[in-house]
Amino acid sequence: MPASRYTYLGPEGTFTEAALRTLPEAATRELVPMVSVPAALDAVRNGEAAAALVPIENSVEGGVTATLDELATGAPLMIYREVLLRIAFALLVRPGTQLSDIKTVTGHPVAQPQVRNWLAAHLPDALWESSASNADGARLVQEGRYDAAFAGEFAAATYGLEPLVKDIHDAQNAQTRFVLAGRPARPSARTGSDRTSLVVWLGDDHPGALLELLQEFAARGVNLMRIESRPTGEGMGRYCFSVDCEGHITDRRVGEALMGLKRTFPKVRFLGSYPRAGADAASPLRPGTSDSAFVSAAEWVARCADGGAA
Repeated sequence: MPASRYTYLGPEGTFTEAALRTLPEAATRELVPMVSVPAALDAVRNGEAAAALVPIENSVEGGVTATLDELATGAPLMIYREVLLRIAFALLVRPGTQLSDIKTVTGHPVAQPQVRNWLAAHLPDALWESSASNADGARLVQEGRYDAAFAGEFAAATYGLEPLVKDIHDAQNAQTRFVLAGRPARPSARTGSDRTSLVVWLGDDHPGALLELLQEFAARGVNLMRIESRPTGEGMGRYCFSVDCEGHITDRRVGEALMGLKRTFPKVRFLGSYPRAGADAASPLRPGTSDSAFVSAAEWVARCADGGAA
């Protein structure tokens, strides 16, 4: 049944599957690999799955554009959970392959910047070609189309390969952030350590347009955790902005920032408020930005309007 089915960026053996399996509810769901991020999310839109786990951001390469663009377009979806996973690669080969035998390597495009220095030092003449996912690269090695693939060590057994080299990473403690997206519904309850995601479209290109967006957050003491521009496809110079901010939509400062954005910009898509992964506590609030401060200020305005003492 769709309610018990989660999709993810496949095939079997991807880091996305590993991240999905860290969620307690994954043990009671049917986990279905899909060929791409759009396919995983479309299964949710079409009612074929309750939710999809997809990568959205890497600490080395930045945003995963396929996910950012899919969440910004098509029927709306909402993010309900996030997962952080440490990323280290293994060089997977067919049994008997030596390092000197490797002439071609493959992996997901996001993997290449994370192993570039290792490749230059150990396989400087190897030809890199990208694959749909790291696990798909392992499958292509199994089929003999490439000599080696950068993937999770856990994928080796699935594809009958061997990890020739383990724990490969150019950056220590590299992480990828994954999000669990489902159809729109009430956000999960505020935890005190939350993230809110949205997409904002600028109405027209004019001096200070981006500043106007930023000021809606700054004036209310809302900390931005990520902001990046993405082309809308409507012509050169036409962009939307993918934004993550600290806090929950039910926090007064966040809710009022979203109201300001909705008043100022022609289109804002709310992508959810959800618990932050790997964060023990929220950042300290700036003076005047707590819920009680907003309530107190509103009461003061009401007293002024009612003729009370200012």
